[in-house]
Amino acid sequence: MTTATRPQLHYLAEEIEQLKAKHLYFRLRVLEGEQKPIATFDGREVINLSSNNYLGLTTHRALRRAAIEATRRYGVGSGAVRTIAGTMKIHMELEEQIARFKGTEACVVFQSGFAANAGTVAAILGKDDLIISDRLNHASIIDGARLSKATIRIYEHKDLADCERICQETRDWPGRKLLITDGVFSMDGDIAPLPQLCELAERYHCIMMVDDAHASGVLGRGGRGTVDHFNCHGRVDIQVGTLSKAIGALGGYVCGSRELIEYLYHRARPFLFSTSHPPSVTATCQAAFTLLDSAEGERLIRKLWSNTKFFKRGLQKLGFNTGMSETPITPVIVGDAARAFEFSRRLFDAGVFAQAVGYPTVPEGQARIRTIVTAAHKRSDLERALDILARVGREMELIH
Repeated sequence: MTTATRPQLHYLAEEIEQLKAKHLYFRLRVLEGEQKPIATFDGREVINLSSNNYLGLTTHRALRRAAIEATRRYGVGSGAVRTIAGTMKIHMELEEQIARFKGTEACVVFQSGFAANAGTVAAILGKDDLIISDRLNHASIIDGARLSKATIRIYEHKDLADCERICQETRDWPGRKLLITDGVFSMDGDIAPLPQLCELAERYHCIMMVDDAHASGVLGRGGRGTVDHFNCHGRVDIQVGTLSKAIGALGGYVCGSRELIEYLYHRARPFLFSTSHPPSVTATCQAAFTLLDSAEGERLIRKLWSNTKFFKRGLQKLGFNTGMSETPITPVIVGDAARAFEFSRRLFDAGVFAQAVGYPTVPEGQARIRTIVTAAHKRSDLERALDILARVGREMELIH
């Protein structure tokens, strides 16, 4: 039986019409089959440039085997939250494995990267505290900051002088202070100036926190992230990572001191009130971290960066504006939202899936398509994608 929208919710239709008028409305693309570099969405086979599957691990044979074996051995679910009856031995083993991988004392796994960021910031700070945050930090950081009820000060993107200005102005802040940044910024693909931010945090007595969701499995030795990439070990108090991107599965994690993790066990609301990971997902993540520490993991990361450099050079040679990108996240900045969404639609019809992104995810006038290459893409896939981007871009007079 279908239930019609009641009068109390009629305003939602008006909001949707406004999205359509601003060319920000979209329909979900439906994947049929596996998350691969060539995939079928909405019945059409396309080159997939929209996945966070950096290393191609979503379909890796070792991860499949781990998931199947764990399901046979432990069943399909944990049956409870972690603080009651839902902490299984494999959950603890995964957290110990991640802590070793990141070079920290301890780790706690959350149900998503979003929950890890938002839950941690909201847990460790309160209304008397201060958060100093990069303007382009992820939405999960923004939401966690708001939930904490702390005072929020925003510094301009990667602007160290502006960040220090805020640090100086708040030098005598009576409460705790948190300096927080993405490691790799999810819409622009650029890397935070972490060593300099660590220096500011140390000078002005701030807790230092990094969200490394898009650096995990991408930067640093074996994909250990920006802390390892910049050799900032021991200078970052809180490291957040994801199990949903390069790791190929689902979840997020926080790494830091034993005291931090013990505190989050008691105060991080997403941890306290969410059922723990199914055994299959937990075992899959274990297999992924084991792979990252192997020769195959090193090979996949090298292939990821080789593909990234090839594709980025190709876009720039064609005359596309790739903004500040330094990583596999490579935006093609169009500007106008309507044109960006039309560009994405035409690309899809021609055989390339590259999702358009507009306001409020990115600032107004900065609409773009967001491309990500993976280690699983063949060179021929990327060459064909560049040919399609060139043809459609010229048809729309985005390039000449």
